[in-house]
Amino acid sequence: MTLVAGVDSSTQSCKVVVRDLETGALVRSGRAAHPDGTEVAPAAWWSALQEALAAAGGLDDVAAISIAGQQHGMVVLDAEGRVIRDALLWNDTRSAQAARDLIDEVGADAYAERVGVVPVASFTATKLRWLREAEPANAARVAAVALPHDWLTWRLRGYGPADESQLGPDLEALTTDRSDASGTAYWSARTGEYDLDLFSRALGVAGREAGGTSDGDPGADAGAPGVVLPRVLGPGEAAGRTPSGVLVGPGAGDNAGAALGLGAADGDVVVSIGTSGTVFAVTDTPSADPTGTVAGFADASGLSLPLIATLNAARVLDAIARLLNLDHDGLAELALTAEPGAGGVVLVPYFEGERTPNLPDAKAGLHGLTLASTTPANLARAAIEGMLCGLADGLDAVRGVGVTEQRILLIGGAAQNPAVAAVAAQVFDAPVVIPAPGEYVADGGAVQAAWALTGERPVWTVEAADPLPVDTRAVIREQYAAARP
Repeated sequence: MTLVAGVDSSTQSCKVVVRDLETGALVRSGRAAHPDGTEVAPAAWWSALQEALAAAGGLDDVAAISIAGQQHGMVVLDAEGRVIRDALLWNDTRSAQAARDLIDEVGADAYAERVGVVPVASFTATKLRWLREAEPANAARVAAVALPHDWLTWRLRGYGPADESQLGPDLEALTTDRSDASGTAYWSARTGEYDLDLFSRALGVAGREAGGTSDGDPGADAGAPGVVLPRVLGPGEAAGRTPSGVLVGPGAGDNAGAALGLGAADGDVVVSIGTSGTVFAVTDTPSADPTGTVAGFADASGLSLPLIATLNAARVLDAIARLLNLDHDGLAELALTAEPGAGGVVLVPYFEGERTPNLPDAKAGLHGLTLASTTPANLARAAIEGMLCGLADGLDAVRGVGVTEQRILLIGGAAQNPAVAAVAAQVFDAPVVIPAPGEYVADGGAVQAAWALTGERPVWTVEAADPLPVDTRAVIREQYAAARP
């Protein structure tokens, strides 16, 4: 049996799956926690990866591995390969003004045309602009900029500071993939190239793509001036090998990884409910939305991945469950005792600001309360309805760039909550399919590992329940639309 491994280095934890190359059957798995916060020392991810790999039985019998991870995080390295400061994560909104400044300088239409996205606080470019303005001494030390999965892939292959790695600080060996690069706001899915002018506007210095080969040997551009940006690998292209000889795939952004793990195809729209919420689809044509609502990302298979993201997803349920002194099962049971529309109670769940719509300084709001409607059951249901309505608005936006869905694949831990499933069938106006619980981002990494190993993308079966009957209740979204900004 040939084994391949996939990794999901997410905001909250690191998950590893080891699968059979031929069938995709899960052989073993492991996980380890990540620290909380919107800025994190990357060393914590490296420790968690090692812990999760050990829990999954190690790599001694694994032929290939690939790492998918949270998008947009800013990892800045000095010339010795050391991390200069804690990484700013996608959900750190301190760069909201930097995003506005970049748009003012370049124009939203020009950004959308050049790189498929319009800057928001989540994107790497805005965090680099923030670094330049808020921490100029740190910005002056930057020799390379990587994303979380880029940095972990580099470390796994044996690179890093001289006193922490076997191969040392070869910045030319940094690699990324097209899906994660497309979330920086300085790489274009349409052209397949970095927009170095937009990078320079962000950090204030010139940048260049790494000139090394997949094994880290210097290429023609190695040693040229400019901050090093990871070389962008194609689908199925190997980044190199670990010091012990395990083949390392290109890696991916988490949503692109999930699309691979699910085997998402034309007509599928994925709604993922995790720490953040996302709505995305795999399409043939790159999208460019000058409003910035839909990000024109690349996927991990060579196609496009139009996507919207919300900052507030499963955490909404966590917050209201705590308030009501319930666990998630109790919240679901209570919510299902209330009628659709929650008696007019509407929760607009912008607890941590919001990315879609782009309101980084917003706060949550509870609307429509009367003496009669203010009940625990209505509040529980309003939490679920509000979370899903934000995602339904995202589905409308994705449709606006030409996506036509035949079904909605609802994934993430919250998708298994019976109240979330029932309310989803009432909020969305398309068939909802809930795949079997799984680590689909890590599964996407395993698909990449198999692809890099064999040269062909594997086709593995994904189990799913029958589609939920469409049970749209217009009152839910009508109330939400009246209450939200």
